[in-house]
Amino acid sequence: MKKYILSAFLLMFSIITFAQLEKYPVVEGCESVDNEALKECFNTTVSQAVIAAIKLPEEVVKDNFKGMINVVFYVDREGKFTVLYANTPYQELKDEITRIFDELPNATPAKYNNHNVEMQFVLPIAIPLNASQETITEEGKRTVNDDFSVVQKDENLELIKPDSLQLLEHHSQLNMSYTHQSYSQLDYYYNRAANSHTAVKPYVYSDIEKYVDLDAQKSSLMMTKDTWLGKKFFNEHMLQVQGKNYWFTFDPIIDLQVGKAGSINTFNNTRGVRIQGSLGKKLSFSSTIYESQGRFADYVNNYAESIAPAGGNPAIIPGRGIAKGFKKDAYDYPVATGYLSYTPNKFLNVQFGHDKNFIGDGYRSMLLSENASPYPFFKVNTKFWKIKYTNLWMWLRDVRPEVTVDGVFKQKFMASHYLSYNVTKKLNIGLFESVIWENSNDRGFDVNYLNPIIFYRAIEFSTGSRGGNAVIGLTAKYRLNDQFSFYSQLLIDEFSTSQIAKGNGYWANKSGFQIGAKYYNAFNVKNLFLQAEYNTARPFTYSHNDPTLNYGNANQPLAHPWGANFNEFIGIAHYTKGRWFGSAKIVTGKKGFDIEGDTVSYGGDIYRDYSIRNSDFGVEIGQGNTTNIFIGDVQVGYLINPATNLKLFGGLTYRNFNPETISTNFDKTNTTWLSIGLRTDLFDWSFDF
Repeated sequence: MKKYILSAFLLMFSIITFAQLEKYPVVEGCESVDNEALKECFNTTVSQAVIAAIKLPEEVVKDNFKGMINVVFYVDREGKFTVLYANTPYQELKDEITRIFDELPNATPAKYNNHNVEMQFVLPIAIPLNASQETITEEGKRTVNDDFSVVQKDENLELIKPDSLQLLEHHSQLNMSYTHQSYSQLDYYYNRAANSHTAVKPYVYSDIEKYVDLDAQKSSLMMTKDTWLGKKFFNEHMLQVQGKNYWFTFDPIIDLQVGKAGSINTFNNTRGVRIQGSLGKKLSFSSTIYESQGRFADYVNNYAESIAPAGGNPAIIPGRGIAKGFKKDAYDYPVATGYLSYTPNKFLNVQFGHDKNFIGDGYRSMLLSENASPYPFFKVNTKFWKIKYTNLWMWLRDVRPEVTVDGVFKQKFMASHYLSYNVTKKLNIGLFESVIWENSNDRGFDVNYLNPIIFYRAIEFSTGSRGGNAVIGLTAKYRLNDQFSFYSQLLIDEFSTSQIAKGNGYWANKSGFQIGAKYYNAFNVKNLFLQAEYNTARPFTYSHNDPTLNYGNANQPLAHPWGANFNEFIGIAHYTKGRWFGSAKIVTGKKGFDIEGDTVSYGGDIYRDYSIRNSDFGVEIGQGNTTNIFIGDVQVGYLINPATNLKLFGGLTYRNFNPETISTNFDKTNTTWLSIGLRTDLFDWSFDF
């Protein structure tokens, strides 16, 4: 089985489907231009003709509108210009732009292999019109394609003509739903933009739209549907209401999966709703409610039950929340997320909500990941010059029976700040600091940590020796060129410089490290993304002698899902072509677990007291019950609705778990998990632990 997964993974790396265009359309004035200069002549001529002909509608002038409009258009096989979409809220301006393109003289059609073909473009137009205008060039950052290449390479295919598209969230203060696959596509554009900051996720749409035209990208995926149901299912939000200073959308959410993992029939049945909107241009809101039942592969079920909370509920579904029993051997787990996002000026964005956050450029994060269940948070992003500064305050819970009092879970708090600085156009460095404290002596939410620019280590020391658990981190990202970027993270929980110099494996040198690389449009195959990453954390990292002060929430790690005492290598490939997508992932590593029946900690479980440890010296990664882990995952699917990210998919996961010492509750397992499903893909949810 491992052989087949590796073969599928390699296949993802070798897909090459890229073809070259022979000749651009020829417009009046470009007839005598040679083929090499034809593209520039077409771009310049069309841009100048359109800009010169525009008569701004009275409503646009009255509102003193300023901004960039992107017009998606194509030249068909007869040479006629047709507008597909213009991302402007003014219908009058859309009509004016459509009129101008309808009146353009027919061109000589583009040719491929000496056959007439249709070709799609994007024209950026700056309003007011006396502002600096961009033309249709390769350098334009607001594009569907870097080179505005032909949409259909086969002369027998018709260009799909999209319905009118208005995705208002793209121009709001809402967060873009964080999934690794969607962000890997987005980051190609965002990563190469001048002075962008890519580590803090999820991204806010108002930041993204400065560098990437999401409307134009999704317009190219729209399907022609004449019926109301067809438009809603394949192209649009289920309900969209828009007024002069407000709008909101309403969408049903589903995650319906069935599968087989050994003798277990797996399933997931999620139904929910998502409401998003804006009041004015500065305030946006989002609310999502899920009601779910599920049964998973045996290793997931076992882990979910091993982190069960106090109070009698049988499990916590990883990354989601507390579950109660459903039927004989399944779980019922409701989840609710939501937030307000307010941007008072160009420097600040403030959010208050109940959800998850991520800091880093990797697949994993050693600082803060989306691994744990959602939590209440308050976040402030400040951006100026070459700096982005993020403050994050979180309300967390310890739900273990030993800390639960009168049925109430233990409350703890976390404050973090992350400073991202673009040293050069290619190099970014980041500084991270975080502290966790509990409500000891009725301390509550300590106002000392509300200061957004203070050093938390000093506050921790001043509030008492057991006042909190602070960690610091350093990140770096280097963009070699538009295709390659490298990134790393270093987390320091605790260390002794004298003991490091001795190299004696001192237990208190607790740290985590990450290094990785990304390859966009790999091997010149458009939309083929490759990533390689190595992660490691020494024993006892993220833990504390007061177990409540561990770096976790609801019995799950807040950083890497493996906790500590491990090393890991990850390889990832994503590929998209139109609405089709495929992905492959390999995770392989070594982790040291505690030994069953042994009362001491070997440093892998961040919820155990590190003062009850196996040794002070000679501590090494993988100590305890050394376990080799291999996970291979392949998924293919079809994007049904770009507006809601509804996907049809099928996947195969293989997991080999091989501990050195086998015991009653700790056995060697091989799991092959096949599943198919229909899912509104709004968050990363993986079982690669």
